[in-house]
Amino acid sequence: MGAMELVEKAQLTERPAMKSGDTVRVHVKVREGDKERIQVFEGVVIGQHRGGTRASFTVRKVSFGQGVERIFPLHSPTIQKVEVMRSAKVRRAKLYYLRALKGKAARMKDAARQN
Repeated sequence: MGAMELVEKAQLTERPAMKSGDTVRVHVKVREGDKERIQVFEGVVIGQHRGGTRASFTVRKVSFGQGVERIFPLHSPTIQKVEVMRSAKVRRAKLYYLRALKGKAARMKDAARQN
């Protein structure tokens, strides 16, 4: 293990196992002036970028009829916790095609109900 891996290993935080298609609830610390509060962002993971401390994941939700995507650094200290709410059966790693779908067409099959 090189020097870079040793430094990066100390900065990694423990996160739950998640994959594309999972519905997650991300608790983010938001600073407003001198105050800090927790804001929850719930949506579907449409992609992940791996790579040690540089790993990130993209979460998409529809808010007031408008699609909102947010990219979170996986090991960032601003993320308090990540909860996996439900899992879906998907056949690809990047779910960018969900951007073009609306309403019921954007739903995914639940992984728990599969035979």
